[in-house]
Amino acid sequence: MSTPSQALNWSPVCTLDDIAPNTGICALVNDRHVAVFHVTGEAGSLFAIDNYDPNAQASVLSRGLIGSLGERIVVASPIYKHHFDLQSGECLEAPENSVNAYAVRVEDRVVHVAL
Repeated sequence: MSTPSQALNWSPVCTLDDIAPNTGICALVNDRHVAVFHVTGEAGSLFAIDNYDPNAQASVLSRGLIGSLGERIVVASPIYKHHFDLQSGECLEAPENSVNAYAVRVEDRVVHVAL
C-alpha cells in the first residue's frame, strides 16, 4: 500500500490477547465485516481481509483454518475450503472471487485495522 500509515483511518478492533494464536476473529469496522488473523511462527504477523466469502455467500472467513500453500499464508474457508491469501486477499481457486486485504497494526497491545 503506497499510502503512509499516518494517513490511513485506523480503527481499534480488540486487544492482541483477544485473538488466540493461529486463529481469527470477526470485527465490524466502518460497517464492514473484517476477519483479523493472528499468525505465529516464522512468518508471524497480523492480517485482515474481508470476512465475507463470495464463493459461499457467507461471512465465515474468520472461522477458517490458517495454513500455507508454498510461500503464501492462507485461510481455508470453512464451507467450500477455498484458500484466501492473507496478504493480498486473493482466492487461489477462484481469483475472480478474491476479497480485500487491509493494513493492520498493534499499538499498546490494541489491534487496529485501516480500511
